[in-house]
Amino acid sequence: MRPILMKGHERPLTFLKYNRDGDLLFSCAKDHTPTVWFADNGERLGTYRGHNGAVWSCDVSRDSMLLITGSADQSAMLWNVQTGQQLFTFNFDSPARSVDFSVGDKLAVITTDPFMGHTSAIQVKTIAEDPEDQIGESALVIKGPQGRINRAIWGPLNRTIISAGEDTIVRVWDSETGKLLIESEKEVGHKKPITSLTKSADGSHFITGSLDKSAKLWDTRTLTLIKTYVTERPVNAVTMSPLLDHILQEEIGGVKGHFGPINALAFNPDGKSFSSGGEDGYVRIHHFDPDYFNIKI
Repeated sequence: MRPILMKGHERPLTFLKYNRDGDLLFSCAKDHTPTVWFADNGERLGTYRGHNGAVWSCDVSRDSMLLITGSADQSAMLWNVQTGQQLFTFNFDSPARSVDFSVGDKLAVITTDPFMGHTSAIQVKTIAEDPEDQIGESALVIKGPQGRINRAIWGPLNRTIISAGEDTIVRVWDSETGKLLIESEKEVGHKKPITSLTKSADGSHFITGSLDKSAKLWDTRTLTLIKTYVTERPVNAVTMSPLLDHILQEEIGGVKGHFGPINALAFNPDGKSFSSGGEDGYVRIHHFDPDYFNIKI
């Protein structure tokens, strides 16, 4: 499994996201410029210029027309994927950390960091079909968790929002009212900040990675802990195979090559390759060998 090495970022990688078709890979880094690549051969297609700070995360709409990015410059931006044109800017009073489109792409959930007296918050924005009609107001603002909320994603049918972060607790919120529905129990939950959270292809479960040197698999609806994966070092990124029933955790049977920590991981929706983004500024695409698909678990 020889990785394809992609150099397009000047600073450490923060986040990776494939579009639904798996032919485009979007990368975010601390160098202010999200980048889009051909997922098959690693060719760089273009960049999205406009942020003035590190870009922490991104998401792409189901039809691959719209990109959303969250940045330390206290904004989240909407972009035209094909032209790179900036369509709209959501401005906040603190850095925008996590962004995630709902199923149907009519809503986006954005988390903002604690900053200068502002507490962390989960903000829901309505996404207009026509960028001309886009407004900046939040449809819902949820506050409560202590410290940074590193990730917030939509639950099944957009009825819930699942969040996790520095206070080690996974929470499920009602996306209409903002009410807290369930939170992970201290006994079974993580012991240190949660760095990443990714759901399975069908949304039935999700996985969290933490600085407590573990990753945990959860049932989305009930927040039941299904399994804990213990590692030798803090987990910066986790992702799930859409094909096989196993988890990719920073070292899947040992994929080496990055110099320094790996900050981001993403599985191609076809399950035949994955990408990793490092502190070294490189993105690597790893295509699995045929033997991989015959692994008996």
